[in-house]
Amino acid sequence: MRIKSIELMVGSFLLMAFAALMFLAIQVSGLSGELNKPSYRVYALFQNVGGLTVRAKVTMAGVPIGRVESITLDPKTLLARVEMSIENEVNDISTDTVSAILTAGLLGEKYIGLTPGADEEVLKEGSRIYQTQSSLVLEDLISKFLFNKATETPPASAASSPTADEAF
Repeated sequence: MRIKSIELMVGSFLLMAFAALMFLAIQVSGLSGELNKPSYRVYALFQNVGGLTVRAKVTMAGVPIGRVESITLDPKTLLARVEMSIENEVNDISTDTVSAILTAGLLGEKYIGLTPGADEEVLKEGSRIYQTQSSLVLEDLISKFLFNKATETPPASAASSPTADEAF
């Protein structure tokens, strides 16, 4: 009888530990609570989304105001179309807002940062953000740096330059 009660206690402890682990995972992932908030959708076209994922944060002044809902290829422009849901509480974003794909931290998590403009008109459901700044791709920067170094002409050799005695 004593062994069964110990097994029952260990089993219940494991179930509680698993439930606590699931709760923490949901809290850390950012899936809790934000799914039920009323929101409206806007979109922007980017040349390169380089690592941006669905459910990435949309922020303004560092404050999360929404999420990335979908990333698709626009068939007309062949640019990346990023659809974002913005909380209804943030309903005064001007139409000349700049949308940029930014990197957070050392691990390189990508998110969208909105910089508000000064236009009187505001974004509504289905509006497009026209001013965008694509993701900074580290590989592109490295290749440009290496290409520039390879095409750079070497400095003139010391034999062809005049010495200090010849200059006077």
